[in-house]
Amino acid sequence: MSALQSWRKAYGALKDSTTVSLANLNSDFKDLDVAIVRATNHVETPPKERHLRKIVAATSIARPRADVAYCIHALARRLAKTRNWIVALKTLVVIHRLLRDGDPTFREEFLPFTQRVRILQLSNFKDDSSPIAWDYSSWVRTYGLFLEEKLECFRVLKYDIEAERLPKQGQGSEKGHSRTRELNSQDLLEQLPALQQLLYRLIGCRPEGAANNNYLVQYALALVLKESFKIYCAINDGIINLVDKFFEMPRHEALKAVDIYRRAGQQAGSLSDFYESCRGLELARNFQFPTLREPPQTFISTMEEYVKEAPRMVPVTEPLELPERLLLTYKPEEAEEAPEPVPIVEEKPQAVEEPAPVPTSSEIASPPPKPEITDTGDLLGLSDPNPSVSAIEESNALALAIIPTGVDSSTTNTATEQDPTGWELALVAATPNSNTNPLAMESNLLSF
Repeated sequence: MSALQSWRKAYGALKDSTTVSLANLNSDFKDLDVAIVRATNHVETPPKERHLRKIVAATSIARPRADVAYCIHALARRLAKTRNWIVALKTLVVIHRLLRDGDPTFREEFLPFTQRVRILQLSNFKDDSSPIAWDYSSWVRTYGLFLEEKLECFRVLKYDIEAERLPKQGQGSEKGHSRTRELNSQDLLEQLPALQQLLYRLIGCRPEGAANNNYLVQYALALVLKESFKIYCAINDGIINLVDKFFEMPRHEALKAVDIYRRAGQQAGSLSDFYESCRGLELARNFQFPTLREPPQTFISTMEEYVKEAPRMVPVTEPLELPERLLLTYKPEEAEEAPEPVPIVEEKPQAVEEPAPVPTSSEIASPPPKPEITDTGDLLGLSDPNPSVSAIEESNALALAIIPTGVDSSTTNTATEQDPTGWELALVAATPNSNTNPLAMESNLLSF
């Protein structure tokens, strides 16, 4: 077994030296590639600070974003190709240090990259070199899940818990607190579950088996322990804020608050056990572990009683805001709907004129065609044009055509009572026109 381990160490050192030589010859970012390889080599020791400083300097805000993106791709490539737990764990430690101590530029570029490429999901990672390496591989996978949850929590909170600097505790009642102490109920119910999920991943980083006594694992675990203090403070301040706002919440928010409060009590006990297991570690001897106090579980019954009688909706505290907001919201729509009644008014006279058009009555009451008169040589001079006769005929024809619309109601009523059919009335009324011709004839004869 010792000979196999010695051979693996020699083989790992040879691979590292070869990678460094290739970086010096072919890479455009020689210094950065060499620093990444040496910080994540096969030696079972934590990354050296001088190599970490070079990587941090390469991802600072003073450098182009292309350099930052190249560093992220180099770390992702290093993590994806290796099957050695030492290289994988040291790569995760470098990423963790860049998220904690590096420039925010690295996090801004690393967040969208991890959404496209899930480099921190190491569910298939396994070092088969020895049975002891299986315990180390298990802890590497757990550590990767914690870092991924850390990024997800940042997407929800929009700030880093570790980068948040709490005010120093002063004398008297003024003490430092986190941002969750001043959140409203909606943001509080959104951020507390994300913090609790991050704490759940943190508690899962408890080493087991051979990993419990490994120095490199303890170095990474120390970074996790440092973050646990502020995560717990943020959750604790959020619970205090949640209790203050609980009896003003509607029912759907109160149900979420009860689940958050119940889970906070369970995680407080699990975190206490996690601290107890870490007290005996060599790197944790200088830590001052906080004294955790579980939220009183008797308060849950009070919360459940309130949920049964909680209102379905939030009462409006300022009644003037809603009407003003509605006026501002619907004012453009009312301006657009105002001209709608105008075309409706214009259409009404058109609808009234359509049922009784004049052409229909004129067509019905139009006079029949004139009877044809055989040509007998015009013995009496009847074919001579006489303007008075044509005027009388036109006036009679127009009178018959105007009867349905222009005659008074009294005359029309009598006409309809005598003969209700319009076409028969037109035939009867047209017969006097033929009687007018003898009068015209007599007038013509007298004129001669």
